[in-house]
Amino acid sequence: MTTETTPRLRADARRNRDRIITAAQAVFTERGTEVPMEEVARTAGVGVGTLYRRFPDRDSLIRAVAHDAFDTVLQDTRATIEQEPDAWRALSQIMHRGMALRTVVRLTVLSTRARSIINSDPNTEAVNNEFLLLVDGLVRRAQADGALRDDISTGDIAVLSSLALQGVQSLPEELRNLAPARYIAVLLDGLRAQNSRPLPGRPITAQEVVVRTPERED
Repeated sequence: MTTETTPRLRADARRNRDRIITAAQAVFTERGTEVPMEEVARTAGVGVGTLYRRFPDRDSLIRAVAHDAFDTVLQDTRATIEQEPDAWRALSQIMHRGMALRTVVRLTVLSTRARSIINSDPNTEAVNNEFLLLVDGLVRRAQADGALRDDISTGDIAVLSSLALQGVQSLPEELRNLAPARYIAVLLDGLRAQNSRPLPGRPITAQEVVVRTPERED
């Protein structure tokens, strides 16, 4: 009996976890991270006890929401690089799919608490570093292919993409969901090597935009 019921219990627990994270994403981005945890549970369709068994406090839930978004982007990036041989097309797809991070960006804009939790989480640094490393490989390949302008860098692209996500946070929800894809498309046009004009200054390197977890005080 135990052998038969354990997989089902694990599946139920996983479904509940996913429902809670999805609900938290919606509630936090709409009403802020200080919304009562009971409201998150109600939106998820689970009991408050179930929520607290999975996430004992608000900080752990905020952290899980960020982890989920980061993992989605990282998995999509790996899959795109594996499946798309053309570096420019792969880079374009990754930049558009990076819109999944808009939830994290909105949380950090709306809440200093969320910003502190996410920025101090070692997972944020690890994911950011791996993502930049993957994108850097595409950037170099796209430049070698003559598709991407050669006076741009991975750091430049990271900063510009972040600006596109952050810049729409004050817009109404409908526009906030539509605008990033348009701005990324404009950004991609500016990154093309064809008919480009020299940029002022120097490229920003990936190392200069790496998120570093603050050291804890003893």
